[in-house]
Amino acid sequence: MKDFFLATAYQELRMHNESLSKYEYLQTTFSYSNYIQAQIAKAQYNLREFEQVEVIFEELLRNDPYRIEDMDMYSNVLYAKECFSALSYLAHRVFLTDKYRPESCCIVGNYYSLKGQHEKSVMYFRRALKLNKNYLSAWTLMGHEYVEMKNTSAAVDAYRRAVDINPCDYRAWYGLGQAYEMMGMPFYALNYFKKSVFLQPSDSRLWIAMAQCYETEQLHMLEEAIKCYERAANCNDREAIALHQLAKLHCELGRSDKAAYYYKKDLDRMEAEEREGPNMVEALMFLAQHCKNQKRFDEAEVYCTRLLDYTGPEKETAKSLLRGIRYARDVEHFPP
Repeated sequence: MKDFFLATAYQELRMHNESLSKYEYLQTTFSYSNYIQAQIAKAQYNLREFEQVEVIFEELLRNDPYRIEDMDMYSNVLYAKECFSALSYLAHRVFLTDKYRPESCCIVGNYYSLKGQHEKSVMYFRRALKLNKNYLSAWTLMGHEYVEMKNTSAAVDAYRRAVDINPCDYRAWYGLGQAYEMMGMPFYALNYFKKSVFLQPSDSRLWIAMAQCYETEQLHMLEEAIKCYERAANCNDREAIALHQLAKLHCELGRSDKAAYYYKKDLDRMEAEEREGPNMVEALMFLAQHCKNQKRFDEAEVYCTRLLDYTGPEKETAKSLLRGIRYARDVEHFPP
C-alpha cells in the first residue's frame, strides 16, 4: 500500500518520472492490473511520450474492450497526433458502450474538434458538463474550442471554471494566457503563462508561449524571451520552434556567433528529420554569409551550393555569395 500511496503522491506533486518508476515497479507484482497500466500511461502522457501512451491504451482496449475510464486521455493523444481514423473509431466505440458518460462526450467532442466542427464540439463538452459539472477536462477543452472560435470571453469563463475546480491544472492556466494574449493584454497573459509553466516545467509549448509574450511590442524583453526559448529547447521541443527563434533573436541582438550556433543546430535537426522549408533556407543563407565573414570559405561554399538547389531569390543570393567568396580567395592568395 505504501508504494501505491507514493506513486499517487508523486503524481499529485507533478513528479512524473518518480511516479512512472513507482508504477513500473508495482507492475512487476501486479502484471495484469489495468489500473496500473492506465496510471503508467497517465505518467507518460504528462511527460509527453505519446507513442508509448498510444501503445498502452491500445493494449488496455484489447484487454478490456468496454473500458471508458481514462479513454478521454487516449483521445487527447490521438487528437495531438491528428489520427482521424483512430479517433473516429474510438468515439464510435465508447458511444456505443455508454453515451451517458462524460468521458464519452469528451471523446466525441475531441473528434468534432479535429474535424474543425467547433460548435458541435462545444455541444458535446456541454453535454459532458451536464453529466458532471465538475468534469475538469470538459471545461478546459471547451475553453480551447472557444479560443478556436475567437470567443475569448466564453473561453476565459470556461478556463476560470477549470482552475476553480483544480488550481493545479496547467492547461487551464495556459488557456487563460492564450485568451488574454488574443485580447492584446500581454501582461495578464504573461502572469497566466508563468502559472502554467510553474505547474508543468517540462512542457516546451508553455516556455515558447511565454517567450512569445516577452517578444510582444508592449514588453519587448528579448533577453527573457531567449531564456524561455533555451528552456523550451531543453524540453524536447517537438514543434521545433525554439532553436529557430533563438537563432533569430541572437541575430537581432547582433550576436552572430550565437546565432550561427543555433542556426547550425536547427539545420542539423531538420536534416535528421528530413524536413525542408523556409527555415532551412534561412539557416543556410545566414550560415553561408557568416562563414564568408569569418573567412571559412570552404564551409560557406558548401552552404551556398546547397542554396543553388532552390528556385527562389535565395539562388541568386547564393550565386552572388559564391562570386564574393572566389574574389576574397583571390585577394588572399594574390594580394595587390
